[in-house]
Order: sequence, then structure tokens, then C-alpha cells
Amino acid sequence: MFLDPIPSEASYSRLFAKLKETNALEKAQEKVVLQAIAEGFIIDDTVAIDATHFEARDQAPLKEEKPKPEPKKRGSKSKEEREQWLKEKAEKEANMPLYDKKIEAQLDASLTELRDEVPRDPQWGVKKNSEGKNEFWFGYKGHLAVGTSSQYILQSLFSSGKMNDGKGAIPLLKGIDERLPLPNLCYQTMDAGYDFEPIYQQVYQMGQQSIIAYNKRNESEPIGFDKYFAPTCFREHSYRYDSYDAKYETLKYTSPKECKDCPLANEGICQKVFKMKITKDLRRYTAPARGSKAWKAIYNRRSAVERVNAYLKEFFQLNNVRNRTGERAKVHFDIVTLMYNASKLAADRINAELNLQQAA
Repeated sequence: MFLDPIPSEASYSRLFAKLKETNALEKAQEKVVLQAIAEGFIIDDTVAIDATHFEARDQAPLKEEKPKPEPKKRGSKSKEEREQWLKEKAEKEANMPLYDKKIEAQLDASLTELRDEVPRDPQWGVKKNSEGKNEFWFGYKGHLAVGTSSQYILQSLFSSGKMNDGKGAIPLLKGIDERLPLPNLCYQTMDAGYDFEPIYQQVYQMGQQSIIAYNKRNESEPIGFDKYFAPTCFREHSYRYDSYDAKYETLKYTSPKECKDCPLANEGICQKVFKMKITKDLRRYTAPARGSKAWKAIYNRRSAVERVNAYLKEFFQLNNVRNRTGERAKVHFDIVTLMYNASKLAADRINAELNLQQAA
């Protein structure tokens, strides 16, 4: 038995240099996922999306002192000044990089654009911990879309640590929609950090439902509705979610259980059934309805992506980047996600073989 010699550090470095100039690892990753789909190991109906951070090998730069802005001119602008200001603002926004624009700009961008223009330089990131305090790190983020039952990484995206989690969702969703044949897929579940209207629109265009935690942003309490946006009766009891009509994209709510003993029940002023089209507000209305047991059960599947994030850091060295610069760190990230999926496929094949032997 003969073993190949271990490559030298120089050979390893040259390989890394070549890999960072190509998308060979991304193609290999997609090939593994397609193979798992073909062999019947990925039949998920729900995908969970989340991001995880990891530190860079690079030294964090010193904090730069920003120059003080010039004091604004007092008083309102004249009509000519306002028109000039609006024109300059529109030109500035048009020339901004894709990921510096608002998330809705991603809806019209192609998948190739979205993946090529991701910022990859290590930057400072911040996130609130379980105690509500800010945690800072200098490095990167890995954005993952994971099948909740198979726990394969269906799509992944590498970015700088500063990028908002929500801006990584649409590239992952478009990648799933355009590159993977998953006919059973029905739901996309995410935490409140992804509660943006364009993400709901993208999921809706894919013919699926968004199960995303609602992030209240200085919004007034809706009159005639409860905290889950279900209609309420005169006595402010919530109507109960009953079913969803996929043909008409309508949620059906039936009268509250308190109606049995309500003195207004026989007055003819209470509506027994409410129907609400989800297209009225994709953030507030989804199928199943917010607050229902079915909605909570699907949302709880989101823990699958958190488990995969933990596996990558604990067993696959995601949090141990040994290369400087974002381009080389991306190679490290791609190798980690590829090895995870390849290991998962190998384990599934072994289990399938053992099951066949036991059945025989």
C-alpha cells in the first residue's frame, strides 16, 4: 500500500490561490445537493434561513475619526434647492453598490449579480446577545438555507460581518428557486431579523409561504384586530383561524369560542366568518395564519439551521479561519459547507444500505 506524500505549504497555498479565483467549490456543493435530491434524501417541505458570524484572521483596523459634518443651513429649502437636492440624492442612490441599497433593489437583480456583488472584506459586525447587550466581532457572516428535515445546506452565502442578515435572504431564495428541483417545498421560515416586505414578495413569487417572526417597527395597534392580525368581535375576542383556500389565497376565520355565552350572539350584529386575502398584506397574513398552532409548529422547525450553524463551528472548524483576506476566507467557508454536505450524503448512504440489509 502506497500513500501520496503530504503536500507542502507552498502547494497548499497555490491551491488556495487558484480556488479563490474560481467558483469550483460552489459548483461541487451544488452537485452534492443535486445528488442527494436524486437519491431521495432531500424531500423537505420547509427551509430555514439564518446567518452565523465567525471572526477573521486579519487584524482589525484602528477606529477612524469621522470628520464633523458641516452645520445644516437653517430654514426650509427653496423650490430650486429642493429639486437640486432630490436630483443629487437620486443620483447618489443609483450609483450605490447593490448591497448598500435597500433590500427591494435585490428583487430585480439576477442571481449572478447577487452572488458576485456580495461584500467580502472583513468588517466589524454587531449583534444583540440573549441579555440584550451588543456583541462586536471583526470578521464575516455565513448565510445558510437548510432543509429542516434533511438538514442539508441547500444554499450558502459568504459576506462581510457588517452586512445585514436580511440582505442575505433573497440571494438564497433565488438560488433555491432557480437551481434546485424541490417540488415539495412549501414554507420558508426565518426569525424577526428577516421581517422585510421584499423577502415576503420573493417567497410569494416562488409560490410558497413565509413563516417569519413579526418585528414591530413603531407601528400603531391595529383597530379591530389582535396582535396576530386576526379580526376581533365587538367585545374584542379574537376570531379563530380555520383554514386556507389556496385557489383564492384566502384565510378563513370563524367566530370566537366566547360567542356561546355572549349576549350579542342573537342580535344579528356579529359576523360569523371572516375571510382575508393574504395579498392584502404579505407581512401580516400568511398561511397558516399567525398565532395558530400550525404556524408555531412550522416556525419551530427553524431550530434546524441553528443546529447546523453549531455543527459547522464545533466539528467543521468554521470558526477557525487560518487565512487572511475575505477571498481566502470564502474558500475556507466553501470547503466547510462542502465537507458538511458530503459527510451528510455519505452518512445517509450508509444508513440506507444498513436499512436494506436489515430488511433483507
